[in-house]
Amino acid sequence: MSSASTHSGRRSYSTRSTRQQRLSPPRTGGDTDEQYEGCLSFFDVRGQVPRPRVIHVEQTTIDGQTKITVFERGVARLAAHEIDHLHGTLYTDHMRAGVNPIPVEQYRGTGTTWKY
Repeated sequence: MSSASTHSGRRSYSTRSTRQQRLSPPRTGGDTDEQYEGCLSFFDVRGQVPRPRVIHVEQTTIDGQTKITVFERGVARLAAHEIDHLHGTLYTDHMRAGVNPIPVEQYRGTGTTWKY
């Protein structure tokens, strides 16, 4: 159930629910690759990020059942990136030491796209 109130022209919402969903950090296995990633948090740069090619994500459904979903290749990279946001992590936190993001203009000049 949601309710809204307005204070000083701003609207705030409170949500009350007896059900919660849980999403565990992905379990990773073996094979990894390093590809460029971007993010709206850093919209003007891209960085090379090592990620596993396969992740297993455990989630608890709204009914309380535990499920594991397996993501592979590009979808694994996308899912891991977004799950990182839920845990307060950005792609720059995963970059190798000494490797810095590059301007998006420079990235476009590389002609690099994800290869799977």
